[in-house]
Amino acid sequence: MFQNKEEHTDLSSSTGGQGALYYCFDALCGWCYGFSQVITKIWEEYKDKLNFEVLSGGMIMPDNAQPISAMASYISEAHKNIEKMAGVTFGADYLWHINNPEESDWVLNSEKPAVALSVLREAHPQRAVKIASDLQFAHFYEGRDLTDSEAYRHLLPKYELDADEFYSKLNSEEYLDKAYYDFALVKQLQVTGYPAVLLQVTDSKFYLISRGYTDYETMKTRIDKVLAESFPSTENSL
Repeated sequence: MFQNKEEHTDLSSSTGGQGALYYCFDALCGWCYGFSQVITKIWEEYKDKLNFEVLSGGMIMPDNAQPISAMASYISEAHKNIEKMAGVTFGADYLWHINNPEESDWVLNSEKPAVALSVLREAHPQRAVKIASDLQFAHFYEGRDLTDSEAYRHLLPKYELDADEFYSKLNSEEYLDKAYYDFALVKQLQVTGYPAVLLQVTDSKFYLISRGYTDYETMKTRIDKVLAESFPSTENSL
């Protein structure tokens, strides 16, 4: 799991001389929801030491969009494992769609939540990890359909965004392109499953810190090891 990856990407401006942590997730990924508490704690611990970047992976693309009924049987069991391992709770409103898939009108598609992340992240880049967590809480706990534009309205006061401006961007080609740029970067980083966390220490050197759910202590140990080896002059300040 813990490995060195040499990559050729256009992410060279992100390290800031200290390191950049890339959190690759998908808003519709249940294990990412489970991981949200861990990555939030990591962000709180390292936000003054690392640049954090949150990228949408595009787990379910429009040409592969499928009704919730296609995955309900799997999710009905998987969510119990996520709750047990990660200590999160899937809300009753979300589980209604899992337990009553034939009555649900949900069609899973990662595109719109990725666009929403792009809009919110641009307004508050330093809060991207919290934004990702809020999107997942809205879906997996509150039972909001993230393919419905109205699913995001309740977040606008929290992030001090004007509704007309937000929805104009949410429905624009410009921010759709930004979402697809995220998808392309995640693919370039060779991420094939979510959640995934990579730590960039030079223009072309990345360490895979996590593939799949990983607990906080393991994450912290791996990050500290990379930082100590890559930035020895700042080890004492970390």
